[in-house]
Amino acid sequence: MKTAVLIPCYNEESTIEAVVKDFQKELPDADIYVFDNNCTDDTARIAREAGAIVRKEERQGKGNVIRTMFRTIDADCYIMADGDDTYPASFAPAFRDMILNENVDMVIGDRLSSTYFSENKRPFHNFGNRLVRDLINSLFDSDIRDIMTGARAFSRDFVKSFAIMSEGFEIETEMTVFALENRMNIREIPVEYRDRKEGSSSKLNTFSDGFKVIKTIFALLRDLRPMRFFGWLGGMSILLGLGFFIPIIIEYINTGKVPRFPTLIVISATWIIGIISIFCGLILTVIKNQSRAEFERFLNLLHDRRP
Repeated sequence: MKTAVLIPCYNEESTIEAVVKDFQKELPDADIYVFDNNCTDDTARIAREAGAIVRKEERQGKGNVIRTMFRTIDADCYIMADGDDTYPASFAPAFRDMILNENVDMVIGDRLSSTYFSENKRPFHNFGNRLVRDLINSLFDSDIRDIMTGARAFSRDFVKSFAIMSEGFEIETEMTVFALENRMNIREIPVEYRDRKEGSSSKLNTFSDGFKVIKTIFALLRDLRPMRFFGWLGGMSILLGLGFFIPIIIEYINTGKVPRFPTLIVISATWIIGIISIFCGLILTVIKNQSRAEFERFLNLLHDRRP
């Protein structure tokens, strides 16, 4: 059973050697892949000299790197970690055992229940992690403790069926929602997190990347839970129209007159928009359920074609 360790990298020359050697110690039989995402330092050379298989991905962004990883590397178990040495590789053997022996599709390394908040010195990152976690759990009826972690393991079925749409750091959110929506077997295990070492800097922009993650969440909600998304829009439109309609009907009852016809026209428009939104949600839900059935058939075929 082949194991591949996947390490996306952008300018991690100060830490990549330690990361590669750490995984070599914990998983001596695994192939370790370091993907150079346009590094301008010596990350690729150091990784190669440490014994990793180095490949190049010219399209900038973590999502683009992982897309190429998943398409080009064939294995039975995939371990993913960042190249910044914030996750000790000691989590890897237990994660691999769950993938290969317990029929798990994705194992999530839960930093937030471990050392993240004491180690991480960026308060906006702490707030952002909590916000994303709470949004996902609320919108998708789940109880995942860490959405944005970079320490994960995947089965072959997950990797070869996951259609990646994101280009950047939104990829972890997309992975989690994909697994939830397709009823894949998910496990969460607390993992140690340690802050970046001196000389290593984060590539995550708190505000711009955070906005992209929030945008991705609502795009996934629209695509994967259309009745909830369009139902909310429709319901709010109808309630908005109702709020303006009540004073008019009260005045009509009291005086027998309808003095604000333009307002009635706007009310009618909001109700029409609301009704159309609700029916759009219903239609898209049917289409989405049919797509899910097709996906299940695809998974069965993929499972049957395993070597």
